[in-house]
Amino acid sequence: MTHCGYCAIIGAPNAGKSTLTNALVGSKVAIVTPKVQTTRMNVKGVSITGETQIVFVDTPGIFRPRRRLDRAMVGAAWAGAEDADAVLLVVDAADFIDNEKGHGASDTNSILKNLRGTQKKIALVLNKIDGMRRDTLLPLMQQFHAEGVFEDVFLVSALKGDGVADVMAWVKARMPEGPWLYPEDQAADIPSRLLASEITREKVYLRLHDELPYASAVETEKWEDRNDGSVRIDQIIYVQREGQKAITLGKGGATIKIIGELARKEMEDLFGRRVHLFLFVKVREDWAENREHYEQMGLDYPKDE
Repeated sequence: MTHCGYCAIIGAPNAGKSTLTNALVGSKVAIVTPKVQTTRMNVKGVSITGETQIVFVDTPGIFRPRRRLDRAMVGAAWAGAEDADAVLLVVDAADFIDNEKGHGASDTNSILKNLRGTQKKIALVLNKIDGMRRDTLLPLMQQFHAEGVFEDVFLVSALKGDGVADVMAWVKARMPEGPWLYPEDQAADIPSRLLASEITREKVYLRLHDELPYASAVETEKWEDRNDGSVRIDQIIYVQREGQKAITLGKGGATIKIIGELARKEMEDLFGRRVHLFLFVKVREDWAENREHYEQMGLDYPKDE
């Protein structure tokens, strides 16, 4: 008898959800950067353990939204949780303790409020516990246990893989009976064009600083399979102002060249083929208001407030 189901991974921005998703799936399906709000859409990673197939749904961080894109991202996260058979709430343990009145803790407490009373199977993952003392973590575990929301609490370092096997066992035990949804050799449910865009966006986030990454978007404009087995990929990096375009290009095109080299190498590793990557930077002040861009990311287009 096979089992198959969905497990949504939710939490405040920068809690380590994408790192945990990749650790549970066993390969990179979600982009990861040190910056908050890196994930903009739900990304599905597929893991098989025994006769059970688990579809992990990495969701955008849940926070108090301000822009239309923020509202779309938060809406996608809650939709992912609503449709799941099990939910993992990921909390940056050190950040929560150090900044209990800061944004991260405030966002987590807001998430908890929305989870109270739900009939979902929910576990808490206290992440980034590297170097933390157990006598510091114990009161935090008791504090969250008292919420009456969680079936279990796990101490995890998603980056190192510590505690991930225990989380996997908990999720596996809560997957319903049913046929597998994906082929045995498929690790992710994301179109190649969109995955390529996400890879380049990750490199933009890692190379550029301050608010510029949040003012940018990446679109795969062209995907051409060649007879020699390679692929040509043309992508546009959209920014909102001319000054941002100059920074993205860098002096003599140095910055965009580095971004392209890093993205191309990772695409070749993931796609298992030679990649010819061409990047273009364009100014589009209203890209975050463009309905088509939301559709490409699989996000609902929120109404005006």
